[in-house]
Amino acid sequence: MVSRAGKKGVFVGLTTLDMVYLCDRLPTSNEKRVALDALTAAGGPATNAAVAFQHLGQSTGDRAGLLSGLGNHPLAQLVRQDLAQYGVEIIDLTPDQTAAPAASSILVTQSTGDRAVISRNAVGHQAALDGPGLNPEKILSDAAVILIDGHQMAAGAVLAKAARQRQIPVVVDGGSWKPNFETVLRQTTYGIASANFYPPGCATQAETAAFLQNLGISYIAITQGADPVCWWTKTAQGKISVLPVAVVDTLGAGDIFHGAFCHALAHLPAF
Repeated sequence: MVSRAGKKGVFVGLTTLDMVYLCDRLPTSNEKRVALDALTAAGGPATNAAVAFQHLGQSTGDRAGLLSGLGNHPLAQLVRQDLAQYGVEIIDLTPDQTAAPAASSILVTQSTGDRAVISRNAVGHQAALDGPGLNPEKILSDAAVILIDGHQMAAGAVLAKAARQRQIPVVVDGGSWKPNFETVLRQTTYGIASANFYPPGCATQAETAAFLQNLGISYIAITQGADPVCWWTKTAQGKISVLPVAVVDTLGAGDIFHGAFCHALAHLPAF
């Protein structure tokens, strides 16, 4: 039986149509290769995190709401259908957009699980701040946590500020630096960055952590794949070892980490 004490997680950012190919090796210049397997699915940092949150919360009745730009192109229906099977609620920030949704082509190497990605991300899919889907009062109603990946920066800044005013923890997925990210980061409670996240003027993890702390972020973590997760608070810092596993596919690994973190955070007694 599903508990009625479920938590609501809000995820703001990128949704893509992912075309994933499993290969024995990456093709060289001007080479054609036949994939070992293929998959078409919804993707994107905030989207994958929402799916993870929803999956982990099945037994407790958790709900994941995804705010992203999809539009009404036929390819957007493939994304909607894929997310529907996981129970993720979509709030479309660009419902009248007729262009195709953002797409990603991904090659996963079978022997290592490493992935190579090329994508347009949210270029051309930015939401207007006066759009019908951007209603902070409605979106954040009953929310226990909000995650922002920076791909819908203007909308993310509005919602991050509204969430902090309501004492809802704001989690940021720092995959890579994006223009105006500081507008979201100033409202952030938990900053989780990848090892490739370098704000302007930063060349080391210590500089990145200091930059984020100077923006007022209380809790910071930097993931490094199979290497330990580094963390900082206002008064301490340390590392958490990562359990060794047989790697099959690293695609979306960080996104799943963020979704799992949000699920755990939402179920802390304080929230």
